[in-house]
Amino acid sequence: MENKNDIKEVVKEKYGEIAVKSVSCCGSSKEIDYEVLENGYQNVEGYVKDADLGLGCGIPTKFADIKSGDTVVDLGSGAGNDVFVARAIVGESGKVIGLDFTEEMIEKANENKNKLGFKNVEFKLGDIEDMPIENETADVVVSNCVLNLVPDKRKAFSEIFRILKQNGHFCISDIVIRGDLPEQLRKSAEMYVGCVAGALQQDEYLNTITQAGFKNVETKKSKTTNPPDDVLNNYLTPEEIKKFKDGEVGIFSITVTGEK
Repeated sequence: MENKNDIKEVVKEKYGEIAVKSVSCCGSSKEIDYEVLENGYQNVEGYVKDADLGLGCGIPTKFADIKSGDTVVDLGSGAGNDVFVARAIVGESGKVIGLDFTEEMIEKANENKNKLGFKNVEFKLGDIEDMPIENETADVVVSNCVLNLVPDKRKAFSEIFRILKQNGHFCISDIVIRGDLPEQLRKSAEMYVGCVAGALQQDEYLNTITQAGFKNVETKKSKTTNPPDDVLNNYLTPEEIKKFKDGEVGIFSITVTGEK
């Protein structure tokens, strides 16, 4: 799992399976099929049930300050959930581009787009570390529980900086770690695609953003997303579980904004 290409292949395989079979964010294993990342989109304007595969760890569009007429890029767009929510905000005069590197997800997203008949929505197949998007394209970049799965996060945030217009901004919901997460959790391929093992320490994550050139970086929301005991028991000792309970170690979903 240490090899960058190996990590990408695992993620691509698992998310392809999710797109086709609609299994959970944590893979197909019932052993770790928990819903700690579930967020309610049902009352959000533009929500499309068929596009919601339950893969998010926040609602980044809520804090993204998207305006009518904006061009928005959604990274790791999946079946199009956040794309369609963003499209409801930008209106007919704006544009939303979804980027995903899983062919099955792009296919599913286009099926949803065609049903809705949107002409100002586009889904592109591509890698977040090397986006097929021109410089200074986006007014706003959003992403939901995806960048933690990208092996080279410095390159990812550099690419976000590149595609943003001057004075553009991003809003990203993601998973971070606080404290020393036990290795058996980090190294599990199932947990990796469950948005855990690829996560950085929170301070390192925020430093990566500022090192990419962003200013006014702000954490808008933070929420504990620790798995339930029946999952932790499979990976941790009783002492390690106690540390989770005491707040010494933890997995958190955060929503972060920053400006170019």
